[in-house]
Amino acid sequence: MKRVFITLGLVVASLSSVYAAEEVTTWSCQESRQFKTSGTAEKIQLTWESRTYEMKRENSLPGSLRYKNLTTGHDLVVLANKAMLFNIRTGTRLADFCQTAEMRTGKLSHLFADAEPFVQQ
Repeated sequence: MKRVFITLGLVVASLSSVYAAEEVTTWSCQESRQFKTSGTAEKIQLTWESRTYEMKRENSLPGSLRYKNLTTGHDLVVLANKAMLFNIRTGTRLADFCQTAEMRTGKLSHLFADAEPFVQQ
């Protein structure tokens, strides 16, 4: 019986470390708004107003990233110096001029790390 509990404990501990390794990034926006993201360049989880939404990467203009959840209408557009969060179902801009800590220092968002190269013109 002890062996079962120990094995189960090791499995739970290893699974929790996998989820803990996923970095959560906070985005600060105008009007004291804020959201968080985690995931990869292809698929992110966006936490907005205490709810989490799965967002899939969509085709976008060169030098930008776009993530959408077609069910809820959430649409995140990430540029070199800012991001904007929209709800395309209601036609509203939820958050504007959002930046991560690294973006405030002039760097690109971490989401560009695994994405196509960013070309400034």
